[in-house]
Amino acid sequence: MEAVVDGKTIELSEAGWLLNLEEWSEGLAEKIAITENVPELTEEHWNIINMAREHFHDNGQVCEPRAFSKKMKKEYGKDKSDQKYIYSLFPTGLIKCANKIAGLPRPKGCS
Repeated sequence: MEAVVDGKTIELSEAGWLLNLEEWSEGLAEKIAITENVPELTEEHWNIINMAREHFHDNGQVCEPRAFSKKMKKEYGKDKSDQKYIYSLFPTGLIKCANKIAGLPRPKGCS
């Protein structure tokens, strides 16, 4: 599978995960989002994407959902921290959808 962004072909896994993390861009995120049934990335989406990317770069691994909810609560308050909120923005949740759009590696056990 591949995506073309700004004239550059970027390789994705069969499930749509970015193979070379260095190739991630906001343009690629928008392309992946469409395939994940997220037609438009709003500021709320970008808040989650950027927080997920920051956690990965600081810790070398994707954040598990409960810990991520705690981070969201601290940063954005209770209303924007639970799984229901994240699923309202990313139909298949943090691990399968938000992390994929954020260009992060596929977690073990995730399709």
